[in-house]
Amino acid sequence: MLYPKNLEQKLGFDQIREWIKQECSGTLGKAFVEKMRFSNDYDMIDKLVRQTAEMKTIMLLHVDEFPSSNFIDAVPHLAKSAIEGMFLTEEEFFEIKLSLRTIYDCLIFFKNQEENVFPQLKELTQAIDIDSTLLKDIDRVIDQRGKLRDDASPELQAIRRQIIAEQANLRKKLESILKQSINQGYTSDDASATIRNGRMVIPVAAEHKRKIKGFIQDESATGQTIYLEPVEIFDLNNEITELGYREKREIIRILTHLTDRLRPHVPNLKKAYTFLGLIDFIRAKAKFALRTQANLPIFSKKTILIWENTRHPLLYLSFQKQGKSVIPLSIKLEEKQRILVISGPNAGGKSIALKTVGLTQYMFQCGLLVCMDDHSQIGLFRDIFIDIGDEQSLENDLSTYSSHLTNMKYFLQHADKNTLFLIDEFGTGTEPGMGGAIAETILDALQQKKAFGVLNTHYGNLKAYANRTEGVANAAMRFDAEHLEPLYQLEIGRPGSSFAFEIAQKIGLPREIVTKSKQKVGTTQVDFDKMLRELETEKQKFAEQNRELQAKEKTLNETLAKYSTLKNELETGRKQLLNKAKEDARRLVKDANQKIETTIREIREVKAEKDLTKMLRQDLADFEKKLKPEDVVVELETAPEIKVIGGTIEEGDLVRIKGQNTVGEVLSIKGKDAEIRIGELKSNVKINRLEKISRKEYRQQTVENQPRMQGIDMNEKMANFSTQLDLRGKRGEEALTEVDAWIDQGIMLGSSELRIVHGKGDGILRNLIRNHLRRYREIASMNDEHADRGGSGVTIIKMK
Repeated sequence: MLYPKNLEQKLGFDQIREWIKQECSGTLGKAFVEKMRFSNDYDMIDKLVRQTAEMKTIMLLHVDEFPSSNFIDAVPHLAKSAIEGMFLTEEEFFEIKLSLRTIYDCLIFFKNQEENVFPQLKELTQAIDIDSTLLKDIDRVIDQRGKLRDDASPELQAIRRQIIAEQANLRKKLESILKQSINQGYTSDDASATIRNGRMVIPVAAEHKRKIKGFIQDESATGQTIYLEPVEIFDLNNEITELGYREKREIIRILTHLTDRLRPHVPNLKKAYTFLGLIDFIRAKAKFALRTQANLPIFSKKTILIWENTRHPLLYLSFQKQGKSVIPLSIKLEEKQRILVISGPNAGGKSIALKTVGLTQYMFQCGLLVCMDDHSQIGLFRDIFIDIGDEQSLENDLSTYSSHLTNMKYFLQHADKNTLFLIDEFGTGTEPGMGGAIAETILDALQQKKAFGVLNTHYGNLKAYANRTEGVANAAMRFDAEHLEPLYQLEIGRPGSSFAFEIAQKIGLPREIVTKSKQKVGTTQVDFDKMLRELETEKQKFAEQNRELQAKEKTLNETLAKYSTLKNELETGRKQLLNKAKEDARRLVKDANQKIETTIREIREVKAEKDLTKMLRQDLADFEKKLKPEDVVVELETAPEIKVIGGTIEEGDLVRIKGQNTVGEVLSIKGKDAEIRIGELKSNVKINRLEKISRKEYRQQTVENQPRMQGIDMNEKMANFSTQLDLRGKRGEEALTEVDAWIDQGIMLGSSELRIVHGKGDGILRNLIRNHLRRYREIASMNDEHADRGGSGVTIIKMK
């Protein structure tokens, strides 16, 4: 059961229907889009969404194999062919030929797939039975241009050959007559033969029309030229006309015969075209799912919603055109938490969250895939009731609040455990105290009926009710209390503040008005809102600190892993060097001992003759010199000087940094700054610090530097890097140069927060620095320091 009748329009499903219509290739598919309806039949919904999911897979993996065109509605042609004595035209047979080819290609595709692949779509093919020779017979008669083939029959082929021969003969005679007429001045020099009333003629000036024997077939608009059929070609024209009649009679005979061949298959063909339309419809749903990145979640027969990263499809498409991204919604409704009471400031996303829930559930129960993570769980509801928007009616004399109460009456009469209800701005439209009391009573009644629902409110009593009632939970649209900006994130488990006073103050209402308003509300409500704001602020701070700690912990773990790897490599290398040194030492000792023993033996053998002994001792001394380690002279390579070619630096130029051998490519130029790429790094550098070089020099420098590339001692860099930069007393140009170098180091070292001390003064240096820092895409935000720690004289930089 759906309530109200215009539920589709209120949720935006009518726009979804139009999107899917546009994705259809033919009218057959569009007819199925019109028939798309909400269902609470589990098996039917499961089959529809699985069909769409299978088609989505086909379009991702088999897009070139599956037919994508000619989903033509030929059913009217089939109805015509079913009548005895009727025949289809060439154009009608051509449409049947194209669409039948698409049907055959679909059947062949599914036939070629493995048994358990695409089971839901394969099931659709089981009832399709078409004579396999029918398409061949049509193709034998109708060509690729939709015309009857010359060889459709021997008689037609003979007639067309005779027509061609007669036309050639006629053209030859006519050209001869035309040439003679031009020579005699009866026809202009640039005239040519043409056709009038189906007969070949020549143009003749009106004053010479009696000088050539023939029949006038037509004249020009001015009457100065007549189109004459000379008597010499009269019989030939008649012959060609007669052949044309014979050709038409033969074409009608062939088409009549082909229609008779088609007629017995009309019942089966109608089923085939129903299949074709259904495939076009499912294909359109799959294309829409791909366009919106929709998935098939886990489907349950229970009344349950456990959704992760759900997006409103229409909002997603709108943001996609603008280059923006939708912040996803995660929501949970189950037996222990059936109702959510969402609170928070206006324009914070409450209504969008409500419509996202309603539209997503409605889409799924219409057989569409939905925009959420595929591990989400989606349940089955028999009823969907909504109370969204202003239903004030002049015809029925109903106010907005009366309309809301009428809707609530219907909800209370028909809601049960199988109902999903959605209420926007619950209780508004009347005196707040009474409206809040009635709203709380209605909410309690719906809770007693075990219904599931989501509602938006600003009433504190409803937040308190949700806090103390089992089965009902508070939820809030998150809000940046520091900057007074909505975050569009739903957080379940706590109520949200409306931030009414803060927003009023931000938009410029006088301070005394805001102060008096707080006094009129009373301390209880103000203190409650204050507590919510403080909780939100504290939570954001803790979340930020937690992210920073996680980032630092990740960096530390990575550094420790690198350290362990390097330590292991050094230990392994040291052991290998020691083992090699020991082996070399053993070999040297062995060789030395062997040499000494040999020398002693030789001295003894020659009985120590003086000269020979001296010579042997010299040999031993020479051997000793060979064992001494050689002096190693290390020659330091000097980097070759890079040649500068000069000239204006533009986007795409190759440059080096003055005074360095660092080279790079200019990616873009913004004012006096250039974004350059140095290897895998990007950096912003002042143009006056760059010099233009040739491509040869760039290539040579990068190739030469690669083998000699030294690692950067990140530990030393991190130890020596300060996250605070003091620029007080610096001139503008000098300060910006230091800022660029300092920011580059901060980005390279992965710093999450940096601090620039520039002083207050007139704010000139502060504005200059902040405007310059906005060019860095790596910077997430810039803010003043706390008043106790320097205020506007210090800029706090948060990195992405």
